[in-house]
Amino acid sequence: MIISHNEKTCKFETLVDGITAHVKYSISDGVFDIRHTIVPKQIGGRGIASKLVEAAYKWAETQNLELRGTCSYAFVWLKRHGYDVPETPDHAKGDNCAI
Repeated sequence: MIISHNEKTCKFETLVDGITAHVKYSISDGVFDIRHTIVPKQIGGRGIASKLVEAAYKWAETQNLELRGTCSYAFVWLKRHGYDVPETPDHAKGDNCAI
């Protein structure tokens, strides 16, 4: 799987079976925050979301950015991989992204 980084649109993207999946992020005050993880149903269940999130966070770490996950998938990914990240008010309200 080839994952490309489009800094202009703040996305990490991949094309699988002709369908695009992506993570959308923001950077503010030294914090890299994945806001949305989108994998269409047609290509779901293949670990694509995890690979996209991993690529995005690896890049952010090379930039010495603090990692966050407003997107619920990205937040859980960080927790499962041993990162100590605070829960945001969006998580408490349930107003966060879904795949």
